[in-house]
Amino acid sequence: MQYQSIAENAIILTFPDDRDRSLELLAIQHQLTNQKLPISETVLGYCTLTIYFDPFRISHDEISSIATKIGHSKQYSDREKGTFHRIPVCYDPIFGLDIDHVATSHQLTIEEVIRLHTSPTYDIAFLGFSPGFPFLTGMDKKLATNRKETPRREVSKGAVGIAGGEQTGVYPSASPGGWNIIGRTPIELLPLKEGKPTLFYPGGDQLSFYAISPSEFYEIYEEEQNKK
Repeated sequence: MQYQSIAENAIILTFPDDRDRSLELLAIQHQLTNQKLPISETVLGYCTLTIYFDPFRISHDEISSIATKIGHSKQYSDREKGTFHRIPVCYDPIFGLDIDHVATSHQLTIEEVIRLHTSPTYDIAFLGFSPGFPFLTGMDKKLATNRKETPRREVSKGAVGIAGGEQTGVYPSASPGGWNIIGRTPIELLPLKEGKPTLFYPGGDQLSFYAISPSEFYEIYEEEQNKK
């Protein structure tokens, strides 16, 4: 683990780009917030944790020392218990606008793309770039596909995408985007319930995808709309 001061009230911890290390970062974040330290905010990345704190009450070195001790203690070995989500996705080309491109890029059939995408259990590394957007780790490397050269002006809510390296995620709302869209889920990712503004949370939540037909998509979509 390395750390760098980026402001008088902030440091950034950096780990190797590794799935197990991302779990360690989540555990460090959780334990730092539980220790009632003068920390105002923590922000997760794939392999970084940015910590904002009161510099009049604690120093950069003290924050780094505490985080290092947590890492060395291996207290992160026990995953924080979260929620496991099974997310239905329709991979039909009417929703999977780029699934044929992903398949041909890797000399796969569409059926193989679906199998490879639905097989893993994904960890939710962090939420960004729009509210509730889950960046997921654990995708099969055979599906790694570069972002689109020209982003779409609008990607549909619920679109499931693949981008650069081993990234996959789900658009919780309609927005511009440059990910390769391979399907769409009818599930509402921003339920806006009191105390729970988003369906997914990093630090323990996991998910898997399962394939559904277009007719099943519309049936579930209708049920989701009736919940509002």
